[in-house]
Amino acid sequence: MQEALIIDAVRTPRGIGKAGKGALADMHPQHLAATVLRAIAERNGIATADVGDVIWSTSTQKGEQGGDLGRMAALDAGFDTRVSGMTLDRFCGGGITSVSLAAAQLMSGMEDLLVAGGTEMMSLTATIARQEAAAGFPPTMLGSGNQRLQRMHPQSHQGVCGDAIASLEGIGRQDVDAFALESQKRAAAAIAEGRFDRSIVPVYREDGSLALDRDEYPRPDTTAEGLAALKPSFAAVADMVLDEEGTTFRNLITRKYPGLAIDHVHHAGNSSGVVDGAAAILLSSRSYAEKNGLTPRARIVATGNLGDDPTLMLNAPVPSVRKILARTGLTVDDIDLWEVNEAFAVVAEKFIRDLDLDREKVNVNGGSIALGHPIGATGSILIGTLLDELERRDLKRGLVTMCAAGGMAPAIIIERL
Repeated sequence: MQEALIIDAVRTPRGIGKAGKGALADMHPQHLAATVLRAIAERNGIATADVGDVIWSTSTQKGEQGGDLGRMAALDAGFDTRVSGMTLDRFCGGGITSVSLAAAQLMSGMEDLLVAGGTEMMSLTATIARQEAAAGFPPTMLGSGNQRLQRMHPQSHQGVCGDAIASLEGIGRQDVDAFALESQKRAAAAIAEGRFDRSIVPVYREDGSLALDRDEYPRPDTTAEGLAALKPSFAAVADMVLDEEGTTFRNLITRKYPGLAIDHVHHAGNSSGVVDGAAAILLSSRSYAEKNGLTPRARIVATGNLGDDPTLMLNAPVPSVRKILARTGLTVDDIDLWEVNEAFAVVAEKFIRDLDLDREKVNVNGGSIALGHPIGATGSILIGTLLDELERRDLKRGLVTMCAAGGMAPAIIIERL
């Protein structure tokens, strides 16, 4: 079996994902994807005709994010027209899965050079959601016509799921606020020290003017007092009526967990930020790298996926990690750095507690609470962030995982070369 090597990783800055407020919000998602594809090709001097495929992740494939961004962005980036592209959806986990699928192609010997990554413009998807609500579509992930599946596997709003998990686990408001504050502190330190500089590529408008060259979302002035003053975000959402039978998001959870009293602990300050962004990762076989003078930065050790309870939705990262560690014969102690997506503070907090991890090894540069979570791109961003930090600290091995809607979690282990 061939090795799957990571040659390079780039990402855009993350822009605030609100129309009229974010620096990237007026752009086409194809433009963001093309920005990182062009950058990764140019800075590594690759002949784009050699790229076997562009494997892309976009969660909300509607409107301007529809139409196979992988292929269209490759064309927009000036790639050779022979370069094909595809776009996948694993909700939040797609940015890991795009890299995992590329790794599998390389390991099997079917391809020699691939680009993987993802794009999500949450400023756009929020607009789509408002349009659908105005048209009378029910505000559920599954949409109309899926009552049978909801009876089999009730699936609620992710924020309500986060609150339900916190209630079941005894993780309180002070716990999740403390985690959120630390995320902001770590992100502020990472930005001040230039830890993201190697991966970030600026985004320019069509007229050549600079749109954004730094992460726009972080709030370094966040305080414990400020977080404590924020009202929970999902109490009202939990009781939103979804259908003519009076079903609510709370009902969907209590169908499976009857009698659960949900303590609403999450708010905008301890949940992932709404942002726009894109990321790309260049991967190759060892033979191609050696033949073409590319210096690999890391290799893919293993990838894996696991599903868990779709009703609680956010709990799959721990069992997914246990599965991938068992398959590789590694232990928690063999992992030098961890990246677990901060979809909600309880996800990362529970992850650390369940695996008994050293907090100084987890999300060391902050996470999506401070920096934002561009759904389909985040997994690829985290892989690049992890690689940069392994190099900066002269460490060997890291693991990335994240929860995804439907109760899933992909995971990937990389080893620095």
